[in-house]
Amino acid sequence: MKISKKLAAVAIAGLALVTAACSNGGSNSSSSSDKIPSKITKKTTVVFWHGMTGVQQSTLQSLTKEFEKKNPKINIKLENQGAYNDLQAKINSTLQSPKNLPTITQAYPGWLWNAAQNKMLVNLTPYINNKNVGWGSAKASDIRTELLDGAKIKGTQYGIPFNKSIETLTYNADMFKKYGIKKVPTTMEELKQVSETIYKKSNHKVVGAGFDSLSNYYTLGMKDEGVNFSDKINFSGSTSKKVINYYADGIKKGYFRVAGSEHYLSGPFANQKVAMFIGTSAGEGFVKQGVGNKFTYDVAPRPSKYTMQQGTDIYMFNQSTAEQKAAAFKYIKFLVSKSSQLKWANATGYIPVNNAVINSSAYKSNKSIKLPAKLSDAMKNLYSVPVEKNSNAAYSQLNSIMQTILSDAQKGQNVNNAINSGKAKFDAAWKQ
Repeated sequence: MKISKKLAAVAIAGLALVTAACSNGGSNSSSSSDKIPSKITKKTTVVFWHGMTGVQQSTLQSLTKEFEKKNPKINIKLENQGAYNDLQAKINSTLQSPKNLPTITQAYPGWLWNAAQNKMLVNLTPYINNKNVGWGSAKASDIRTELLDGAKIKGTQYGIPFNKSIETLTYNADMFKKYGIKKVPTTMEELKQVSETIYKKSNHKVVGAGFDSLSNYYTLGMKDEGVNFSDKINFSGSTSKKVINYYADGIKKGYFRVAGSEHYLSGPFANQKVAMFIGTSAGEGFVKQGVGNKFTYDVAPRPSKYTMQQGTDIYMFNQSTAEQKAAAFKYIKFLVSKSSQLKWANATGYIPVNNAVINSSAYKSNKSIKLPAKLSDAMKNLYSVPVEKNSNAAYSQLNSIMQTILSDAQKGQNVNNAINSGKAKFDAAWKQ
């Protein structure tokens, strides 16, 4: 359905952050030696490459006009590069001709591993610490620490978080009442129990739950077991099998499902074929549109200790002039300010990046979507795939590996052979 396709586009953007997983070998493209202009005294143009569409793009355009009105010497040239894979491809091809790079771009750190290695990025710490164009310190920015850390490449602050989302649980509240579910699942064991109950009480007509991102499912499942995502993971080991079999057993017995050809579970959820699903919080607007007046839905924190922080950051390229860099950072600072993030979050469904908005009554009282009132609890333990060499490739392999395993489970087959094959692919991705 159209809503599902729209959610897919949003969720792909949300999932891309966790694919950001490469590492800086130690090269530091720092701007600390540059003199940061205290004021922009002449007309300066900042080129910003982005991948925003629909209401996201129109809101970005509106905020940009507001910034330009306040800063008449600065012109922000917004250049939409299409979908996120198009944006990534454009960045990769243009890295060969640095003079053609924009001043700033939306990106995930994994895209820019080579750029960091080749000293093509600007270390933003001096700008953060500058009281004229920045805040004076990272603490003074009020940006959530985990989000700032997610925009680092081996400890260097190359990015500033911008459009962010997390994974949340979306559920059919009316269906919960119908089948006597009195408590929203807060653990994976409770998710399994509620899913089994709904599947049985609906005479196998309604699947209990599913996960949009199989890569996130595995990564967070391991993290909940105390295992960080790294090349040390034994994919066929006991902990890994425990995580995999939790989902595979539910598939075999019918109370769990995958998105399959529908790509995302928003469609089956809106059609009441699945009672709950775990997916990106940025898609709630599309869920609301798909559900309409058919039933009452609600959202809750992901039923696990950790949830994934997703979405892009804004990075700056080193070929720009000192004036462009200073102007660009003033713009970035504006985009992540309290007033801008409140407008951005309420309009787009992305989560605010700064604590002031997350905890504000102006955000929490938003009645058009369910997330704002629940967000603080849902963000207690954020995780992102560590930015290490080849972890992007390994993470990207997880989706197809898990699809193969769960496909065998759906056929009622033993999944051990698929797990062993998956281990070979997983390990090879790390070693490429």
